[in-house]
Amino acid sequence: MKKLTRISALVFSGALLFAGCGAPPAATPEAPAIVETEPGTAGDAVIAEPGAHVLPCVVSDSGGFDDRSFNQSALEGTQDAASQFGLTAFPRIESNAETDFIPNLENLVTQNCTLITATGFNLAAATVQTANAHPDVHFLLVDNNGVIDGQQPPGNLKPVEFDTAQAAFLAGYVAAAYSSREGGANHVGTFGGGEIPPVTIFMHGFEQGVNYYNEQNGTHVQVTGMNSFTGGFEANATALTMAQGIVEQGVDVILPVGGPIYQSAQAAIATAGRPIAIIGVDSDLFYSDPSTQEIVLTSILKNIRGVVHDTVLNSAQGNWDSSHLVGTLENGYVGIAPFHNFEDQIPQDVRDKVAQLEQDIIAGRVHVDSPFN
Repeated sequence: MKKLTRISALVFSGALLFAGCGAPPAATPEAPAIVETEPGTAGDAVIAEPGAHVLPCVVSDSGGFDDRSFNQSALEGTQDAASQFGLTAFPRIESNAETDFIPNLENLVTQNCTLITATGFNLAAATVQTANAHPDVHFLLVDNNGVIDGQQPPGNLKPVEFDTAQAAFLAGYVAAAYSSREGGANHVGTFGGGEIPPVTIFMHGFEQGVNYYNEQNGTHVQVTGMNSFTGGFEANATALTMAQGIVEQGVDVILPVGGPIYQSAQAAIATAGRPIAIIGVDSDLFYSDPSTQEIVLTSILKNIRGVVHDTVLNSAQGNWDSSHLVGTLENGYVGIAPFHNFEDQIPQDVRDKVAQLEQDIIAGRVHVDSPFN
């Protein structure tokens, strides 16, 4: 399985807990402009190899590119790659509903995109259909294996998924350690957006990490909210009510999984009248939304940005590989972020144990149950 390239590793390593510092991710080259969806508005592509035309493009799920999460990460990965080829602009399209998926993908095809990143589990059927219709265009499908009705995806589509259960296990261990400290609540919570595998895998990995901490340390930290889902990826009244309900049960750590719904948890924490920490997902929430910095314990990372960057480069340089990629701790496409403002509240022995747990999970000495094993 492919390791991170040097550039995508640099982008990600600034956020990883074990990178050894709390600085933000390294700056990328001067970014190209992002153009909207009218045909013909994209900037001219440069040459990757003799005769090659390069124009990476990206379409979002309903969360939008400002979700501070997986859609934004896909956009940033496209931008990173485009800048390396000297592009002055590239097309992007935001989806508002499932009915937008196929028209949006077809729109990008008409703009002569050479690789289209489809961001999100729910885009799978539309992306496979569009890829079958346009075999000369490469597609990257994020958070889905691309298997529709038992049929494997076409050779011009690369599916990528993330075994975030591994990283969430580490975050659950940390959350349990924090919650079981002197004066802690011994109670953590979680809730999700849509009840789909890329959401539930975070929650189940998190619960396993809490349970493992309890088993190893004789504690009794509870997990609330494992069956709580808002049904979407919007920071709306439903998400706020759900977050408030979990907070009212006495948790002192909360893991919201589903793009912008962390904002609802943040709002619930603001009115709780007591300290509650939040765990981010996909990107390091401490940096992606600085308004959360006082409450972010850590974040469970999946390096969508690096995957998109790497896949664009491989496509442009004639190294297309359509094999199914699963991001893991071992290949560096998942991890957890630093503890930032909570650094002093996580004892060194806990940090050492988390570092050891990462190696034990990679080596198979500690098993984390997930759809990928």
